[in-house]
Amino acid sequence: MHARPGMGVMVTDIVLSARGLGKTYHMGEVEVVALRGVDLDVARGEMVVLLGASGSGKSTLLNILGGLDVPSTGTVHYLDHDLTAADEAALTRYRREHVGFVFQFYNLIPSLTARENVELVTDISEHPMRAEDALALVGLAERKDHFPAQLSGGEQQRVAIARAVVKRPDLLLCDEPTGALDFRTGRLVLSVLDRVNRELGTTVVLITHNVPIAQLGDRVVRLSDGSIAAIDRNPVRARPEELCW
Repeated sequence: MHARPGMGVMVTDIVLSARGLGKTYHMGEVEVVALRGVDLDVARGEMVVLLGASGSGKSTLLNILGGLDVPSTGTVHYLDHDLTAADEAALTRYRREHVGFVFQFYNLIPSLTARENVELVTDISEHPMRAEDALALVGLAERKDHFPAQLSGGEQQRVAIARAVVKRPDLLLCDEPTGALDFRTGRLVLSVLDRVNRELGTTVVLITHNVPIAQLGDRVVRLSDGSIAAIDRNPVRARPEELCW
């Protein structure tokens, strides 16, 4: 069993490694610098929280780690695969085979039931769970035949998490997954992500601007103006039920 970060992570435990990441967007004659020289390693089974204000570079970094975007400078490796040297077909395979995404908005197909929304992903996965098992994992076994309009916001987000984990991804990347939810519902969604990390061993990188949520991570990466301002370790990870904000 690998050691958790803070307990002596070995180099062989590193699944994501970013070096010197920079990202510049060109909007007409205006240059917007989103990332500046970011170095970051993520270990297998780790929960990493990216914390920062809007515009600090969190989503840009997450998108590059997930193969949704490419850096202007620097490199990203997933195990021994150089993502910055990969073409679009290779990045598509990386996303399909290794990464699950959870966003602030659920992006469910309204005409499909919860089970059918989750099953969409199983068609492109090599060794997926059963959709029913993924929905049971997020506490929605009894709601599998309901349509999105019949589900609350928190339930829809849990369907989105089930859709992300049904293909058994190595990495689960979450961009403000509680941003559209009230406190009680958000805490329930965080409990699901915590369970996926602890019980399935899935590596989770979670974006938030909400400082108390950072207590859930093994490490907290604080971003400011496109750079990493600090990386802190939590001596003891909090449980979602302990949070209040």
